[in-house]
This record gives sequence, C-alpha cells and structure tokens, in this order.
Amino acid sequence: MALDIAGRRIVFVGGKGGVGKTTTAAAVALHLAESGKRCLVVSTDPAHSLGDVFQVQLGAEPRRLAPNLQGLELDPDARVEEYLANVKASMRSLVHPDMYHEVDRQVELACTSPGAEEAAMLERMSELMVAEGADYDVIVFDTAPTGQTIRLLSLPEIMAAWTDGLIRHREKSDEMSDVIGRLSKTTARPKGDDLSHFESDDRFSHIRATLLRRQRLFHQARHLLLDEAVTAFVLVLIPERLPILETERAVEALHRFHIPVVGLVVNRILPAGPLGPFLEERRAQESAYLLQIDGLFRRLSQVRVPLFAKDVGGLDALREVGRHLFPSGN
Repeated sequence: MALDIAGRRIVFVGGKGGVGKTTTAAAVALHLAESGKRCLVVSTDPAHSLGDVFQVQLGAEPRRLAPNLQGLELDPDARVEEYLANVKASMRSLVHPDMYHEVDRQVELACTSPGAEEAAMLERMSELMVAEGADYDVIVFDTAPTGQTIRLLSLPEIMAAWTDGLIRHREKSDEMSDVIGRLSKTTARPKGDDLSHFESDDRFSHIRATLLRRQRLFHQARHLLLDEAVTAFVLVLIPERLPILETERAVEALHRFHIPVVGLVVNRILPAGPLGPFLEERRAQESAYLLQIDGLFRRLSQVRVPLFAKDVGGLDALREVGRHLFPSGN
C-alpha cells in the first residue's frame, strides 16, 4: 500500500521525536519532485536535520536539492527577532521618544514569553502556504514533535481571536473619545498633544491594517489546513510502546481539530529471515506491537518501511525509502 497523498498541495509529516519524520518527509518530497511536481520541503523542527539527510547546508532561504526540489530550514530565533524588530518600530511610532526605552524593554521581554517562537514560526509557515504556495505544486513540512505541532496548528484561531479583541478594544476607545469630544464645551483648535493624538490615530490605522493582514493570513492558512482536498497529515512511528501511545494521542488531537490524517508510516521494521536469539526476541515484541498498531489505527492506511543496514543519507538512500512509501510508483 502506498501513501495516499495524490492531489494534495500541502503535506505535513509528524510524530514523536526520533522515529524518522525527517527521513520520511525528505523521501516523500524527493519522490514527488521526481514525479514531475515542483516541490518545497520545509523543516519546522528547531532540531533541524533536513540538511543532514540531503547532505547539504540548508538555511532560511530555499536551496535547490534536486531537479524540481528545493528545501529550507526555518529558524525560529531569527524569525522572532525579525518579528519583534517590526513590533518595536510600530510601537515607537505611537509613543513619545521618552518612552522608547520602555517599549524596547517590554518587547524584549516578550521575546522570551511562551508561544513567541510558535507564533513567529506559524506566520512564516502561513506565508509559505498562502502567499508563496503558487510557486510550488506541493509543500512538504517536516514538523516538530507531535505536541509542538498540534499547538502550532491550533494557533490561527487563538491569534485571530487576539487580533479581533485588540481591534475591538481600540474601536471602543475611539468611540469613547468621540463621545467625550462631543460633550466638550471648547471649540478651540487642538494643539500640541491633541495634534499628536490625531497623528497617533493615523499611525494606528497603519498598525490596524497590518493586524488585519495577519488575521487574514492566519484564517487562510487554517482554511487550507482543514481542507482535506488540499492538506494531508502523515504520522510516522516505530513499533514500540511510547511512539504508539503518542501517535494515538496525536490522531485524536488532529481529529479534534478536524485536520485530515491520511495514514501512518510504520518505520524500522526488522527484516525477514533468521536474526539470532536477541533480535528474534525483539521481533516477537515488534510483532505484538504491529498487531496493536493494526487494531488501534485500523481506519488509517498504513505503510511499513524496513530497518536499513545503514543510516539514510543522500538522494540514492532517500529513493530507496521512497520505493517503500510509494511501492507502485504513484
């Protein structure tokens, strides 16, 4: 059985750390590229190893890996720094120069707040999916371990709600200012701070437009994530207790968010033939876990990939993995 991702423009490959997500994502991307698809493979895992699998140095900008195939590794720290620099510039436009130091301090504190990296990473992923998706037929995301991925995929709703709240708060403040203005008895032309207030309103209009742009971006990204004709989520595991438990939780969580899970890749299956007493005992345990996987995930298609004698690295080794993922060549 082959992975059923035909026609999907966005493919996520996720699972517990250390089960072979990166190798699987790389093999999927190479197979698609050699099938004639313009493909981009993206690592969102902070512990990047995508470049290692392809045996090249990858960064934040796409690099050619093979015909029709480009790859990049997102840097969450650099993304946060870039994002917060923009926030500083926007906030400085709203305050007196005496407050610049405090603005910088508060923004730098935000840099270490929970969720800062996820938010910055999500924005870049959303840009790739929405704004830059037209440059490629398929984008394959090599995602962080499952828990981080699920938080990442739930952020569009959270951040859209936050943006809505901030804009509503500002609009209520503007309404209150209008009421106070009408009640005021003075008809003198505004001076000094009042003129600064109007300039601040103009600046906020720019910030509001930026927030609305980001809100639309997140909504568009979420729409793509939930469209089973566009997005496929593939989970990778190995036949061991902890990966099975985590995969079970991941499937439940992804279904709860209505994100389409198309199948499993069960990795590192022991080869057929005599193995010796130690590995035969391991194979007996593996067989029990494979039966458990069949029972727990009977509604999901499943592809099994054997344990290779050597580490997977380079295009030839990735093609061999791809032959197991797509045995019919589809």
